[in-house]
Amino acid sequence: MRLYDDLAYLWPIVSPPEDYAEEAGHWCRAIRNRLGPGRHRILELGAGGGHNLSHLTADFEAEAVDLSPRMLQHSRCLNPDVRHHLGDMRTVRLGTVFDAVLIHDAVSYMLTEDDLRAAFATARAHLRPGGVLLVAPDLVKENFRDGMVLHWPIPPSTGGIEVAVEERITDPDSTGTMIQSVITYTITEGGSRRVETDVHHTGLFSINTWVRLMAECGFHTQVLPLPGDGDGCGEHIFSGVLPPDRREPSSRPG
Repeated sequence: MRLYDDLAYLWPIVSPPEDYAEEAGHWCRAIRNRLGPGRHRILELGAGGGHNLSHLTADFEAEAVDLSPRMLQHSRCLNPDVRHHLGDMRTVRLGTVFDAVLIHDAVSYMLTEDDLRAAFATARAHLRPGGVLLVAPDLVKENFRDGMVLHWPIPPSTGGIEVAVEERITDPDSTGTMIQSVITYTITEGGSRRVETDVHHTGLFSINTWVRLMAECGFHTQVLPLPGDGDGCGEHIFSGVLPPDRREPSSRPG
């Protein structure tokens, strides 16, 4: 996925930190509603460039994990007081626990139910009893339309680079859990224009599946609304509390 590799320099332009302020307020309230006041310790898995996290560091003590070294570098520059770790949300183990674990839209790259179980197991391993897991996928099955076309709203750049982004989302196999996004970046820089293409594969699951899998991993879960962008994306946070007695999760069915 080029956006997290050779095209990572575009990230602050195509998805600027200020665009996350309103949504981060919902994350902050969700944490406070579950844990109460205080400077809670939070861990973000799949933090990317740290744009959502940048609006939470004033209120919480944070650490961050991501799989992309280039995205971690963005986050380190934006969030210098945050401890950063290179790792996969399915397997990373930091050897410490937090009051809350956050997984923003990076959870969308979990392609199968087993991937999600692994990510939730990682969250559980890093949560104290009574801690909260907050997860916000880009899309749920109920909001997906095959052939969706998204045009990312991008403010004018002040750095000499202008970018227009179009994303086309299709379902190559309606019997599976994976969808495909073809993203086209039209980049104007130094008086010349070029077009770059990127392909992302993400998971698509129903709301009931999200809740069921979190329950299997031991979380008491509820679904909270997000404002989204009006295109069906980013409209839910799944909020799961790890019971204070930290019982082992129920056995996987069948």
